[in-house]
Amino acid sequence: MNVLKKRPRLLIFLALAVVAAVTVGVVMVIRASEMETLSPGEERDRAVGAGGKPEGQVDCQKAKCIALTFDGNPGKPTDRLMDLLDQYEAPSTFFLEGRRIHKYPDVVRRISKDGHEIGNHTWTHPRLTDASDDEIRDELGRTERAITKITGTRSTLMRPPQGRTDDRVSKVSKELGMAQVLWTVTAKDYETDDSALIAERVLDGAGRDGIILLHPLHKGTVPAMPAILKKLRAEGYTFVTVSQLLSPAKTEPGKIYK
Repeated sequence: MNVLKKRPRLLIFLALAVVAAVTVGVVMVIRASEMETLSPGEERDRAVGAGGKPEGQVDCQKAKCIALTFDGNPGKPTDRLMDLLDQYEAPSTFFLEGRRIHKYPDVVRRISKDGHEIGNHTWTHPRLTDASDDEIRDELGRTERAITKITGTRSTLMRPPQGRTDDRVSKVSKELGMAQVLWTVTAKDYETDDSALIAERVLDGAGRDGIILLHPLHKGTVPAMPAILKKLRAEGYTFVTVSQLLSPAKTEPGKIYK
């Protein structure tokens, strides 16, 4: 009888625990979405207004610029992707995970050599908002050392996995000298192998000063790229890296750009 009496209490306790856990998760997502983000276009225009001049050949205040960004490990499909980017003169930004960089050093070197930008996407792709400060430092630091060892160049950009960030992630990123880069459009290519759907999602969301998120290692992504590149080029877009999109403004460590 005592067990029967206690069971409803136990069920109520478990239900409240589940509600509490869900509430915490929702609050974290809402908090991340409410964090201040900086627009690359607005930051660029502010710098131009202060007398700055864009570095390099592209002036995104005049040109219709868009930044393609690619997340994940530098696996075999990346070579084919870079062939396409070269064909369409599309410098891009690659946010690399660290754990398999040593398996594809030639690919990483080629990304840098071909004029693309390399950013940090952590070592094992954890939710940084669930990690301790020391774990965040380790995830970003290990990846940074691996990238620098291969390319000789230090990254100044990072992308938090799943776009999850908070005040602690921002603080550690600032300590490590990295700005955070989110996105304006995602094809959600991790959900589908349908290349036509991936291309459609990108093209529907594309806009001037946009930042597109794609994942080269997913089966449908690289096959979608010719249609994406061809259509965006036909619509008058100029492809640039994230840093070029902001120029002459400079990214500020710890800040979030979107």
